[in-house]
Formats: sequence, C-alpha cells, structure tokens
Amino acid sequence: MIYKLIRPLLFSLPPEAAHELTFKLLEKFKYLFPTQHYDLPKPIQCFGLNFPNLLGLAAGLDKNAEYLNLLAKLGFGFIEVGGVTPKPQPGNPKPRIFRLKEDQALINRLGFNNQGVDQLIINIKKSNYSGILGINLGKNATTPIENSLKDYLIGLEKTYPYASFITINISSPNTQNLRELQTEKYLSDLLGPLKQKQQDLKKLHNRYVPLLIKVAPDLSEQDIQIMSDCFLKNKIDGIIATNTLVQKPENLKSVFKDQTGGLSGEPIFEKSLSIVKSFSAILKNQIPIIGVGGINSPERAEKMLEAGASLIQIYTGLIYEGPGLIKKICRQQSVL
Repeated sequence: MIYKLIRPLLFSLPPEAAHELTFKLLEKFKYLFPTQHYDLPKPIQCFGLNFPNLLGLAAGLDKNAEYLNLLAKLGFGFIEVGGVTPKPQPGNPKPRIFRLKEDQALINRLGFNNQGVDQLIINIKKSNYSGILGINLGKNATTPIENSLKDYLIGLEKTYPYASFITINISSPNTQNLRELQTEKYLSDLLGPLKQKQQDLKKLHNRYVPLLIKVAPDLSEQDIQIMSDCFLKNKIDGIIATNTLVQKPENLKSVFKDQTGGLSGEPIFEKSLSIVKSFSAILKNQIPIIGVGGINSPERAEKMLEAGASLIQIYTGLIYEGPGLIKKICRQQSVL
C-alpha cells in the first residue's frame, strides 16, 4: 500500500535517481518496517543449500552489496548481489536505464557499473545478513574476450569465502562481446578451469560453494543443446535463466522501445519461460534451474515453476509492483 502511494513520485524521477532515493527512504525509515518472514513449512533443497522459500532477488538491484540489511527485511528466500567485476568501473554513459511504463518493462545498458570486488567484500562483511547469498560475477569491459577467464577466476577466488553460491554471468548484453562466451568456441575452455578452481577452493576453505551460469533469453534450440551438454560435462551446479532480452518484441508501446540495451520485465516472460522449458526438457532435473524474467504475479511465478524451475527470482516486477509482490508469491506457494 505504501509503495503504491510513493511510486508516482519515484517514477517522476530518472530511474537511477529513483533507485538511490528508494534506498535512502528505506534506510531512513527502516525501523518502522518489521522484518518479513515467508518461510515455507519445509525448506527447499537446491544446489545442496536449504532455501527458506523459493523467491530470490535477482542480481543487479544491489550491485555492490550495500543494502543487504535492508533487503533482508523484505522476506526473500535468497539474495543475489552483483554483477561485480575485478576492478571498479563506471559502466556506460548516462542515461542508461529507461522505464517502459506502458509495457511494465525496463531497458538498461548499464554495463556492469560497480565498485569492484574488493569493495563488495567489504560491504558484505559490514552487513549482518545471514541468509543465502549469491554473488554474480562479470568481466571488466577493458578485458579482451579471450582473457575473460582470468577475470572470472579472480572474482571466484575472492568471493568464494562469502558466497552461498556464485553465478558466472556470461549473458549480459551490455559488455561488448560478452555473450560470445556462451558459444561452443569459448564455453568449455571457460567452465573447465572454473570448476577446477572451485574444487581447489573447496579444499582450501573446507566448504563447497555451488557454481551457477546465467544465460541469455536470445538462444536457439541448438544453442541450448550445446550449452546443456557442456554444463553436464563440466558438472555445473545450476543455471539462471534468463538475463535481459536484446531481440525486443515488435508490440512494445513505449517511446523508449528502440533504446539500445537489454529488455526486462513483463514482455520477456514468455521468452524466458520457453528457455526454462527447453533447458528442463534436455537436463531432466540433472541441473537445477532458477527462473527469472517477467515474473510480476503469483500466477507467473507458478508457470515458471511448472516449466521446470526449482527457484525463481524477481527484479523489474519488484520495481513496478513493490514489496507486496514478494508477499503475494510466497503466500501462494505456502498454500500449494
């Protein structure tokens, strides 16, 4: 209810300014809001972890892990921070986020703007968050595509002690050539060394941190088959499907529909759903899937689970619907 009252104010501001104001307001009035708990009667086991509920926050909202204490109050079953790169980088020039209000969507071309992995770790240490934490890793824009592995290895090694799971983001459309890492030419050469590093870090820290891969919605059936074979071969622990959409639908209404960047929100739901279905049909429960993309209602959450997702995440739906969406989705799952 409160969010519906303040949303017109927030939507009157540029998206990045609204983002900053939202967190300032939350910080200022945090003591007025009780911590929400939507735990299921029995935790959901996935990737060897016990999730109190199946709904998580997708990466991108809290890139630098600055707001973990605030986000923990909203009732998510898990939170994913990042994408973070080895070195700080400003991202692409502004404006770089556009609200497509008529379409309940966003277009962003942020470009992994973040304060770097070292600052992210400092922020995690300063928080008192004790829930399941995913850390989403990217590569720096200045790193050539053929040297991408080095960036991911740096991120993996530095974040391993602090993560419940780690996501290798090879699907952001806003870092030049990044999506080439999803192709057969690069994928095996990337995943093999990452899995070996994971095993080395398991021995060093005496704990196993699952390794997930975040994939794009702009994939053909052949792409999905090749990637599935590679994921199985390299014993990848999980998939997050999907990132933002580049090939935008023709029926978008907003004046911003032709802006360069990745599309998220309601218009990509069917595409993300089809990608989850395709991976699920091939993998046959051998690798769990987190479904994300256009989930803005309990009904869509249920469809994503029926398509084969074990867990789900939201981001753009939260911006349009507010924290009440978390309650609606979790309450529905608790009675199913």
